[in-house]
Amino acid sequence: MEMPNIIVPRDGTEALKRAKMAAQVIADNRGKDIVILDLRKLTYVFDYFIIATGTSNRQLHAMSDAVDDLFEKDLKDQKLTTEGYRESRWIVCDYGDVVVHLFEEETRDYFRLEDLWGSAERVEFTPSVLD
Repeated sequence: MEMPNIIVPRDGTEALKRAKMAAQVIADNRGKDIVILDLRKLTYVFDYFIIATGTSNRQLHAMSDAVDDLFEKDLKDQKLTTEGYRESRWIVCDYGDVVVHLFEEETRDYFRLEDLWGSAERVEFTPSVLD
């Protein structure tokens, strides 16, 4: 029996909350051009990508560490892996259903991840302003 080539999106409600919380933490650490992509209709591997730009290695590390703190301390979840932390041109933090991509500007422009996943829906996200 042949299986149809259709991906049925998962509910993803919890994953979306976690993605928006992570995006807010990135915004709180002055991340720029934050995009959340809903990938549930495109792949079974993960639900959401968060893509953001930092202006320095220090800032990229701060954003990555803050997101990690959110997932581990507040959400009681652990990341599966981190790639690129030392080089700090493109840091990938994989939390299973949510994957965070933190770029330096030139690297983000080169890889154009949003275009690569161009058929993904963009999730509306407006960062809260801290007092």
